[in-house]
Amino acid sequence: MSISVPYCLPLIDEAVVAEMNDTLLNTGWLTSGPKVKAFEEELATFCGVEKVLAVNSWNSGTQLMLRWFGIKPGDEVIIPAYTYSATALAAINLGAKVIMVDVGDDFNIDIEKIAAAITPKTKAIIPVDIGGLPCDYFELEKLVTMHQHLFMPTHPNQEALGRILILSDAAHSIGATYNGKRSGALTDVSVFSFHSVKNITTGEGGAVCLNLPAPFDNQEVYKFLKHFHLYGQTKSALDKTKAGKWRYDIVSPGMKANMNDICASVGLSQLRRYEKELLPHRQQLFTRYQDGLSAYDWAYRPTLKTADKISSAHLYMLRFRSVTEDQRDAIIDYLTENKVGTSVHYIPMATFTYFKSIGYDIADYPNTYKNYAQEITLPLYNTLSEEKVDYVIDQTIKAYKTVTKKIIA
Repeated sequence: MSISVPYCLPLIDEAVVAEMNDTLLNTGWLTSGPKVKAFEEELATFCGVEKVLAVNSWNSGTQLMLRWFGIKPGDEVIIPAYTYSATALAAINLGAKVIMVDVGDDFNIDIEKIAAAITPKTKAIIPVDIGGLPCDYFELEKLVTMHQHLFMPTHPNQEALGRILILSDAAHSIGATYNGKRSGALTDVSVFSFHSVKNITTGEGGAVCLNLPAPFDNQEVYKFLKHFHLYGQTKSALDKTKAGKWRYDIVSPGMKANMNDICASVGLSQLRRYEKELLPHRQQLFTRYQDGLSAYDWAYRPTLKTADKISSAHLYMLRFRSVTEDQRDAIIDYLTENKVGTSVHYIPMATFTYFKSIGYDIADYPNTYKNYAQEITLPLYNTLSEEKVDYVIDQTIKAYKTVTKKIIA
């Protein structure tokens, strides 16, 4: 029997359909309503934070927080060179200058490189939990404290914080832990993505997790974001259903970034099963890859656990030691021909036309390029069977052997 393994499939099962049917048939809501409210509250409880704002994308959530913090043209925002372009564009679209720094062998941002990049113009750092493995937030917070004397606030929220904002790009890491805390509660602010390929999906969407320190009141920040993400309107459609509450005001030059109840329904169904069912299953599949490839010294396997971290097992990012980019591409072609879907995380931003046009050069990020040139991402999702994981492992081994023999010949 021929086996075919798509790269990724979203989880659309009976529980998801039941939650969606409840929304469509029983609530009378399609836009932001009771399901969005429930999703926010249950996600806040899961992550261990005071407040969560559901939004229509990771990018919207990140732009909301950067705008709240007063990021403006001329400000600098530090990000890793190894990430999807959205990490950069969220800041660039506000006029900020993005400072890319190289990454380590675990794909995550290099703390020492951040230290060299901080200037008086630095207002925020956006570390990225690549593949679901959290960054070293303790070291990052120490670094920010050490450079507090350089911080030059130009906005009331910057003055209140008194240092660089750490905004975690947690698009991959829902359910991951660092020193016993869950992603979402690891630093000042974290933003999740619930795009179709993520561990929990809402089709399109995201969430802002507020964990700001004193003197901030996270409840009050949530209230501000709640109106700012709906054109600055003081009352949502749900708020206006209460007797005598139809009047509203516009109090800020807001944007349109709210999640709707249809999307939230999918996320709610998955979130309620995530801790006990969906996340352990992903980690089990991840471990099966680890075990199946453990005998091969050419397989540079990603990390699931360290002494202080547990990954969300979002991606299985395999690297092939001592192969060229062309060889890596040939391995992908072999797997495609044998019905194994793969991806590459990520093509470096500094190789794209736009980023090159504004001055970025991949030569400045050697480890980013090395990681990329040797990396493929193997299928990993909740509807994937162990039989198919074993098939992917077998075909990956054959692909490596076939390609390297061809090159040698």
